[in-house]
Amino acid sequence: MLNPLDQEGQQFIENLLSRMTLAEKIGQMTQPEKNSVKPGDVARLSLGSVLSGGGGNPESNTPQTWRAMVTAFIEESQQSRLSIPLIYGSDAVHGHNNVVGATIFPHNIGLGCTRDTDLLRRIGRATALEACATNVRWSFAPAVSIPQDIRWGRSFEGYSQDTRVVTELAEALVEGLKGEAWNNPTSVLPSVKHYIADAATLWGSSQRVNRAELERDRTLAIANMGEDFVTLLDRGAWQIDQGDTEVDEQTLRDVHLPPYRAAIEAGALNVMASYSSWQGLKMHAHRYLLTDVLKGELGFQGFIVSDWEGVQQVDPDFDQAVVVSINAGVDMVMVPFEYERFIASLKKAVEDGQVSRERIDDAVRRILTAKYALGLFGQPHTDPALLERVGCAGHRAVAREAAAKSCVLLKNEGGVLPLKPGRGKILVAGQAGNDVGMQCGGWTVTWMGSPGPVTPGTTILAGLQHLHPELFEYDADGSGSDPYEVGVVVLAEETYAEGMGDRTELKLTDEHLALLERVRPRCRQLVVVLLSGRPLVVTEHLPQWDAFVAAWLPGSEGNGVADVLCSTQPFTGRLSFDWPGSQADLRRGPHTGRLFHIGDGL
Repeated sequence: MLNPLDQEGQQFIENLLSRMTLAEKIGQMTQPEKNSVKPGDVARLSLGSVLSGGGGNPESNTPQTWRAMVTAFIEESQQSRLSIPLIYGSDAVHGHNNVVGATIFPHNIGLGCTRDTDLLRRIGRATALEACATNVRWSFAPAVSIPQDIRWGRSFEGYSQDTRVVTELAEALVEGLKGEAWNNPTSVLPSVKHYIADAATLWGSSQRVNRAELERDRTLAIANMGEDFVTLLDRGAWQIDQGDTEVDEQTLRDVHLPPYRAAIEAGALNVMASYSSWQGLKMHAHRYLLTDVLKGELGFQGFIVSDWEGVQQVDPDFDQAVVVSINAGVDMVMVPFEYERFIASLKKAVEDGQVSRERIDDAVRRILTAKYALGLFGQPHTDPALLERVGCAGHRAVAREAAAKSCVLLKNEGGVLPLKPGRGKILVAGQAGNDVGMQCGGWTVTWMGSPGPVTPGTTILAGLQHLHPELFEYDADGSGSDPYEVGVVVLAEETYAEGMGDRTELKLTDEHLALLERVRPRCRQLVVVLLSGRPLVVTEHLPQWDAFVAAWLPGSEGNGVADVLCSTQPFTGRLSFDWPGSQADLRRGPHTGRLFHIGDGL
């Protein structure tokens, strides 16, 4: 990778670096979460970045309040001695999804079914414009994970189990976030993640959760799930996320490295280290993979950021964890709570000779290079007129297109689809058919997501009724008695994110089965639409369905799903994951016991 700066830019950075104190340099390497930052500390400590974690929103969540919040941090950074601009980061992983009113695109697992690089560029551009509207210039996306065990709660963050598909789509999203050039005022810095092989960890290898410490776990306290932690743990939560990958190096390079190489060649200037380990060594401590391979072999000129509290997992001794991670190649640390403790720890490590000043300079040079490349030194703020683009009709049209292209038709007997007038009223059943929150899934307004009208959007039911106002009748729990020629049942996984979504079994719930049992006798033909973050085992139930549509997590524009159900748009989606035939197939991994194969779709 060529240096992203011209000679003038490089000289600017070197001059600035020569004027910085050790404290200011370490400040640039520090990224706390916005709720932890005390007034005045951005300027006093020369903090390099602040982030919003999942749900790290202003009290009144609107695009305007978001912009005001982020702008205040940036303006404070301008009051520091050297006025180094702060870069604000957010988990804009399927649109600017923390912001109420933003356009929410399908999660990556659905986008992988589109195989449409042009669509991904347009999604990246729309996301960048909506993020820039709030002065956010850094998105913690794209995930380039290649899930090997779909019991993993982050499976929906992966575009595919096919390395080629992941590589092409991730590169396109990076290009969309970048736009015409990095120094364009509407470019957003992508964070290519999670380096490396985060999706190949082994079941049972996660050590993230200590049951005895649950009450004191500040991160898990942010999660808001419908069930208590212990119940979720019994169902498999935190069994594989952040675990250990044991593949050999050739597999690591052949399967998991190509998307990073492509993203770097596309100009990516940030990579996020994975929580996971490779052959027993935490990635945040892995000098060979972070420094020798990523920065050396791949020529990465940008900076590596840790994941949330990822450094703290390296060693029980906080000071030792800091030393090991920084020496391994981590350049900026997402603390996110105890930022002054981190600053003091790293300063002492440098003064004691445990971390060299050259390593500090290398880290800060990389951070400043990315900020300069984005044009932040000359223009730290974006145009407030961009607020008009948040959730605009044009972006929602792209999201509707993406939702339609993500849907995969896996069964259609008796010509039940498309749904059209002429066969009498059509029944629509299931809470998920009229629920924007369930369509969007995790990482939507809050970390875990939640059911309900969490953000403006169009439900699948509303989309169907808009296309054919007199055709569709809704019965949420399917408990009525009227018969119908055709019934459509919309089922959905609960919302979740990260290890909270790890599950021992992937199956329909008792509630799902009871709903199907109520609706099936009332309809001559039955269509099942599944909203999920991964395939669920449905083999024994499939014979009772006339049509089956995998709609994944389509986002805020459920009318895109309605479009393909009613043939306003054709089904074009093709599976990007293998679909297991049994629970035992989950344990055996991909490409075994398949009900459907990658590439399938009618």
